[in-house]
Amino acid sequence: MKRCLFLIAALFGVLAPSCLQAQAPTEAKAKKSTGQPEGFHELQIGDAAPDFELLGIDEEMHTLKEFAGADYLLVAFISNHCPTSQAIEGRLKQMARDYKSKGLRVVAINPNDPAALRPDELGYSKYNDSFPEMKRHAKDQDFNFPYLYDGETQKIALAYGCLATPHVFLFDAERKLRYQGRLDDSRFADVKTVTSPDAKNALDALLAGQPVAVPVTPPHGCSTKWITHRDQVTADNEKWETGEVTVELIDAKALAALRKNDTKKVRLFNVWATWCGPCVKEFPELVATSRKFGLRDFEFISISMDDPETLPEVKAFLEKYNAVVPNKLKPSLKAEGRKGNAYVFNEANSDALIQALDPEWPGPIPHTLVVAPGGEVIYRHNGLVDGDELRAKILEYMGRFYVPEQP
Repeated sequence: MKRCLFLIAALFGVLAPSCLQAQAPTEAKAKKSTGQPEGFHELQIGDAAPDFELLGIDEEMHTLKEFAGADYLLVAFISNHCPTSQAIEGRLKQMARDYKSKGLRVVAINPNDPAALRPDELGYSKYNDSFPEMKRHAKDQDFNFPYLYDGETQKIALAYGCLATPHVFLFDAERKLRYQGRLDDSRFADVKTVTSPDAKNALDALLAGQPVAVPVTPPHGCSTKWITHRDQVTADNEKWETGEVTVELIDAKALAALRKNDTKKVRLFNVWATWCGPCVKEFPELVATSRKFGLRDFEFISISMDDPETLPEVKAFLEKYNAVVPNKLKPSLKAEGRKGNAYVFNEANSDALIQALDPEWPGPIPHTLVVAPGGEVIYRHNGLVDGDELRAKILEYMGRFYVPEQP
């Protein structure tokens, strides 16, 4: 049985949030999974639903028996961080509403260990996959079904064979598995992009007393973040901590060209100096922002106001705070003829810098500006930046979902 396992590539920033087309098991074979943790079990059509006892965002424990009165039960493994999982939330809520009177109950389970997520895998999400953040995410999205946490032990994800988020399992009144795989065939949020509502088709067949025509489909989404993957996150962090930073001099004319932003990237500009207390204090938030959006079309450009003769000290500072260039960004920098995204302003007159970057900038540093492709200002702030506010503004513009390419 063949699976698409791209985790190694994702570790090096090749794939966007380690999302994959996870191959579901076939009915004919129950071959042992490759690359899954010890204890991983593939549910087959006709298998009984594994029991569970998990804490919900309501701070109550929930069990399989709680849903005994339902004619049908849809167990949906979802997560806060995954763009594909977020994209199907609206359709999952609609299915819960539409089929409630027909005997369906929906329960969602987050299988992920938040410590097994790299920072750049959170580039489509406001939240990580921790239990407290599950509460906030569910409130924001107005979930109409229980949302349970399995990330601490992942016993239930292993028992069900959760390959990705989302991954859904539909059981009949006897709690026998009748369908498993994707909710539908679209990874986009727009319901108009769905051409095969697979889980609904399966439920409609059961309601009509008919066999499910396609009982198994491949779930597509972000791979389950197993506890055993923590070592990969540690290795990635070590790579960042030992990365080298290239610092160059820049004048107002070259900065104006960057500010014009004739690219597809969102650009975060920050003007700072090593001798500026607020600049130093906020810098970790800027690096955290760069890492968060490291798999998206985004770049952080730092402009130091230090004396150009102290360029080595600026470089040492940037390396101390791990302001390295994400792997995804390197090809675009090379295409633009740039060596990096860290600069020291080399003109004596700061007015030229203000006119080149942001004429509305009052002058003091730090100063932060986020511009969209084409130069539109998304966010502007003078003084110490609030990292959460900054990232929220960027995410609001860039979006939580994959967006179809426009023809």
